[in-house]
Formats: sequence, C-alpha cells, structure tokens
Amino acid sequence: MSIIVFGSINIDLVATAPRLPLPGETLRGRDFFKAPGGKGANQAVALAKLGVTTHIVGRVGSHGFGAELLHHLQTVGVETKNIFIDETVSSGVAIITVDDGGENEIIVIPGANGNVSQADVDRMSDLLPEATALLLQLEIPISAVLAAAKVATEAGVTVILDPAPVESNLPDELYPLVDIITPNEVEAGQLVGFPVNDVDSAIKAAQILQKRGVKTAIVKLGSQGVVCATNHETFFTPAFPVVAIDTVAAGDAFNGALATALSEGKTLQQAVIWGAAAGALTATKSGAQPSLPDRFTLNEFLMLHGQ
Repeated sequence: MSIIVFGSINIDLVATAPRLPLPGETLRGRDFFKAPGGKGANQAVALAKLGVTTHIVGRVGSHGFGAELLHHLQTVGVETKNIFIDETVSSGVAIITVDDGGENEIIVIPGANGNVSQADVDRMSDLLPEATALLLQLEIPISAVLAAAKVATEAGVTVILDPAPVESNLPDELYPLVDIITPNEVEAGQLVGFPVNDVDSAIKAAQILQKRGVKTAIVKLGSQGVVCATNHETFFTPAFPVVAIDTVAAGDAFNGALATALSEGKTLQQAVIWGAAAGALTATKSGAQPSLPDRFTLNEFLMLHGQ
C-alpha cells in the first residue's frame, strides 16, 4: 500500500534575520540558503523519510530548478514518475524570511504548480487502487484540488487536506470530500471568520468545520498543542516542548506523520501525537525538507517523551 501526495513542488530561497522586516523596511540579514520545498513535496518527503511508499503527483518547470527538485525527491525515496515536466513555465519558488524566534514570512511564486490541472488528476487516479490516503494542500489551483478530492473519495481513499495557503472562500463542495482537515490557528481563523488563539476557540472552529462536512477537524495551535474534533470525540494534545529554530515545514511534518500513523493502524489520538512530535522535531532545524525527521529520529523522540 502507498500514500499519494497531490500538490506543489518548489525551490525555497531562505533568508534569516534577527526579526521580520516591517513594511517598506530594508533589514540586514544573517544568512541565505537554498533548499527544496513546496508543501506537496515537503509532505511527500516527510512520508518517505518515515518509511512510507510515497507517490507525488505535480509539476516542475523544464528549466531553472526542475531537475534539481526531481533529483532530491528521488534521493529520499519518493516515486516521481507522475511529475509532469512543464515546458511553458519555471518551477515554483518560495521566498522565505525566518527570524531568530523561528517565525517566518513566505511569498510563493506558483510557476509550474499553477498549471496543475485535470490531466494531473487523471494521472493520479491510476494510483488510487493501491493507496490508503491522499494528501492535498492549496498551492495548486483549487479546481485541481477539488477534482482530486472527488476521485479519491469515490475510490474510498482517505483525503487529508492541509488548507494552506489558506483561502477563506473554499468551495462548499470541498468540505464533505475531506476526511481530515489540518489548519493551524491562523488558517483556522481565516476559514471560520474569528480569531483562533486558544483551546476553546480552536474547538469552536473545529466544530464549525465539521458542520461544513469535514469528518475530522484538527487545529494546530503551535506551542500550545493540537485540538482534534470528530463526530465521536474532541480531545486536546499538548505540544512537545522544544526550542524552535525554524517553523517552516512543521505543518508538513505533522501531516506526514499523521498519515503514516493512520496507515499503520494507529488510533487517531496516537496519530495526532505522532504529528505533534514530527512537527516539533522539524521546528528545531532550519530549512524545509532537510529538517524533516526520519523514522529512527521520530521513534527516539516519542520514546524519550513516554509515547
């Protein structure tokens, strides 16, 4: 069995600085580095590093960073034969600023990701008979996300949606196609229209998302922890205490570990713990994919914290 990721593939251009710049401000930075990223590719790498057979479906450009991105995915064990090389545009690029506290600001230029279409959904459909889950994000056109969710639901494959970058006006028909939605507090607030900054507001937001048709709503509250609501239970999982260096890809690590645990028959509560642990570990290192934990590291961390 395998897990499919349908989504974006980017190169991340990362600048570090003491703090995030104010509007119109030129700020002296500390360092710069380049790393493969994109929420789709990040989640695929998160899965592969945890030992899951992982297929990614998406697009890269034929010039620029495309070959580099494909090579990196292949070196970590992601199956890339369903990545289309788009001759018309460059690969996607994310420009990221990270401050000393680990907070970040990100500008995404879609490139080839913006051309993902029904043709890519058709390629993905061929993988569904052997898949346990489909992971989706919102760095590709929403029409493609909706189409992918529809065919996965029809095939009985679990759909996990990371609604980032958030769109407050997601199509109403998307919610009932989603088995698990995993917004962070900012994304949850934008989806439901009120601030989400603590457990009570996260529970309220999760319940609203369920009323829209989502089966399970998971709201990530950063250093506070995670709220999860289903039709049968609502529970809170505290965050693992770590010193955050860079929160880029922490959410992708969460979804990768969550999906891995569920595919191995873990309970939802256990899967959320795995996700929280993977997210915490990712925040302790710089970069997106380089910071994602492997299975040994995740197991050691869970054991250290009595899980």
